[in-house]
Amino acid sequence: MKPPGAINGSRSLLIVDDEPSVTLTLKLIFEREGYSVVAAYSCAEALMLFANGHRYDAVITDLNMERDDIGLEVVRSAQTLDPRPVIVICTGYANVENATQALELRVDYLATKPVDLEELIGALRRLISRRAAARGSK
Repeated sequence: MKPPGAINGSRSLLIVDDEPSVTLTLKLIFEREGYSVVAAYSCAEALMLFANGHRYDAVITDLNMERDDIGLEVVRSAQTLDPRPVIVICTGYANVENATQALELRVDYLATKPVDLEELIGALRRLISRRAAARGSK
């Protein structure tokens, strides 16, 4: 049974970004790739979705929204979900400190804006497939 957040067996994706134009663009691109996409426009909204039982195959979060580096809270919360989604940080404001924190949190992918969309799409596809294969072998 597919967890809440997915439709018709498609891969489910949560995009968290406080810039509506970025969120809408990514949503349209990933829906065209066959994903079932939910958008959240703040860390608080993403945390509420997780708390309400929504599960996703992947989460793409901005790093700086309501405040600097708050995307790391989305990461920490997403890591507690079962099953754990693929976690991607997509930011225009990476620095050594927050990039190190992201790596220490074992983020699956760190993309800097402007994002190479083909690279992001391919990476997400590979990461989700690997995660699904690893779950299947357990």
